[in-house]
Amino acid sequence: MTKVVIDPITRIEGHLRITCKVEDGKVTDAWNTSTLFRGFEIFLKNRDARSVWQFAQRICGVCPNPHAINSVQAVERALGVAKVDDNARLIRNMTEAAQIGYDHILWFYILNAFDYVNVPDALNAKPATPALKAVQDRLKAVVQSGQLGPFANMYWDHPGYKLPPDMNLELTAHYLQAIDAQQKANEANSILGGRYPMVHHLIPGGVTQLPAYDEIMFYKARMQQVKDFVDTVMVPDLLAIAPYYLDLAKTGKGVGNYLTWGVLDEASQDPYDRLFPRGGIFDSKLELQKVDPGMTRRYTMHSWFDDSVGDGKHPLDSGQEPIKFTQLPPIEGEAFPEGKYDWTQAVRLTDKDRPMEVGPLAQVLVAYLAGRTEVKQLVDSTLAAVGAAGKPEILMSNLGRIAARVIKAKVNCDNAVGWADDLLANIGKGDNKVYTDLDLDGSGTGVGGWDAPRGALCHYVKLNGGKVDTYAAVPPSNWNLSPRDDKGVRGPVEEALVGMPVVDPAKPLEILRVVHTFDP
Repeated sequence: MTKVVIDPITRIEGHLRITCKVEDGKVTDAWNTSTLFRGFEIFLKNRDARSVWQFAQRICGVCPNPHAINSVQAVERALGVAKVDDNARLIRNMTEAAQIGYDHILWFYILNAFDYVNVPDALNAKPATPALKAVQDRLKAVVQSGQLGPFANMYWDHPGYKLPPDMNLELTAHYLQAIDAQQKANEANSILGGRYPMVHHLIPGGVTQLPAYDEIMFYKARMQQVKDFVDTVMVPDLLAIAPYYLDLAKTGKGVGNYLTWGVLDEASQDPYDRLFPRGGIFDSKLELQKVDPGMTRRYTMHSWFDDSVGDGKHPLDSGQEPIKFTQLPPIEGEAFPEGKYDWTQAVRLTDKDRPMEVGPLAQVLVAYLAGRTEVKQLVDSTLAAVGAAGKPEILMSNLGRIAARVIKAKVNCDNAVGWADDLLANIGKGDNKVYTDLDLDGSGTGVGGWDAPRGALCHYVKLNGGKVDTYAAVPPSNWNLSPRDDKGVRGPVEEALVGMPVVDPAKPLEILRVVHTFDP
């Protein structure tokens, strides 16, 4: 038996430690420990309904848009507003689409690619073009300097790297292109949101103003550039790499339950009618079921929160005050985490208190089963390209999580350009409305439910006289990085790690790959 601890997990957004028990070359048990206390719900109390979203979006510096929209929608629902004007819908979709475009390019190339692309091996390539030769020369200079920067502290000699040198060089070149492509998405976001990462254009009831014609055209041009990159670089890269790593389709199945609250509204603004609609999948059966944010429950037996308020409580009832911190699980020695070992509360869906995987894989699977034509066509063509035609079940794997982000990125970018045209068409018809008046001094309880790029995200709020009485945010990490619940059931990342082969516990590349597929 070998104990493997990776702390911190790098190339992720948050603060995370992974502990695994490895026996006979496989992970037999796993624990994820989020090492940072958040506490936003505590200081959001008594905030004004008009401005609470400005604080709530700062829960994440990588995906502020969906936190902002969730917060605004929760306030709108609490005050009785179920829909906003169509222009506001389009503008919210457009900024969210830019956010997704940025995020998925960032993840595929900058946060995930080095698990499969052997950068130093690119020095052994024979460049086919002057551009690739220039990239190789730049890389050689970095290596010879001894200051490897983002290429340091990797397991480059691990046998799990399978790409030939020429492909490693080409993918490294695309890594550099991706930095520019994601910036184009951020520029598109900024022209509508006022700035990025923390946008300024939202307000309960809609958005603050209608963009000018040249601003819409700037957005459209930037998102067309992002779309071109996804179409001509990102999608082909997925199809080129996948055949070398088809064994990933046999690992990382996880809990077999998938959840999305949906994202990107159609004209109906019905969450079950979104571009990526709301829905759930259970027990690895490709059958779509309806779900509701009110089904969410929190457990705290293995988190540094009071057990008396965390035994299967609704987010607004579960409390966010931490108990006295004990200690992080020990890294050294043979002891494994027990008792309280995580700052993340375990979140379950009330249907049999199920752990649920969230993220692009859940979003794509639900859209596929809901009959979203463009998603179904892309899934089917991707499966056919890797020799798995008619077998969507293989997406329930590490490979599926990677493929789903690319599929979602393409569908997202295709529609972003269309929404810009729709907004121009509305304006051409004389429709300039972007705000629905509402009583911001009112009282009530409301729920958001609008997925972040990393998966299911929901904000809950109880207002009293226009002020926050109680607030709760349940982000993707509470689902995917859930610790064990009160029954000892593992969360999705922990479960996906179990059974993963590990060639060399001193170089646990396989463990990193699983964790990174969830984009924690």
